[in-house]
Amino acid sequence: MNTSFNILELGQADLRRIARPVSEINDAVLQQQIDELITFVQQRGGMGIAATQVGINQRFFIMSSHPNERYPYAPEMPSTCVINPEIVWHSTQTEKDWEGCLSVPGLRALVPRYQHIQVRYWLRDGSQVETAYEGFMARLFQHELDHLDGKVFVDRVESSMEMMTESSWRSMLAEKSKGRDNNGTAV
Repeated sequence: MNTSFNILELGQADLRRIARPVSEINDAVLQQQIDELITFVQQRGGMGIAATQVGINQRFFIMSSHPNERYPYAPEMPSTCVINPEIVWHSTQTEKDWEGCLSVPGLRALVPRYQHIQVRYWLRDGSQVETAYEGFMARLFQHELDHLDGKVFVDRVESSMEMMTESSWRSMLAEKSKGRDNNGTAV
């Protein structure tokens, strides 16, 4: 199984392409691509990946939430393929939290996202899902959906002061876990 995808990175034109809708969910090539992307994101320990990040110009992504070193509070979710997703409603409230991306290596930023969303999409078996996400899952869904629309998380950052390198971000996390914020203040 091909799990050695080349991740498109910021600056590569195809990363900014708006993906075409999936027209035939039962297509054998699509089903194999889904299997390969699920395996790939699991091997990388990622939370999700959009087809467009590996050069597949179709509207689907994998959500694969699980607690890990970077996101210890992430809920557990089996790897799920989300096909032709759309947000049908969102709250007016947004919340900033840290995001990173395989397509923007070495960078983290505080990104505002809607706290609550209602979504519609199809699963790989052709069944339609209408559900609501909040918090981390809403953030994950919006992050991956942005990729299908040719956007990356840095497009949503409100200030360059809310960006840092991956190593600085990890240091900040380590300090927080010791009970201190990045200014040395007890939290």
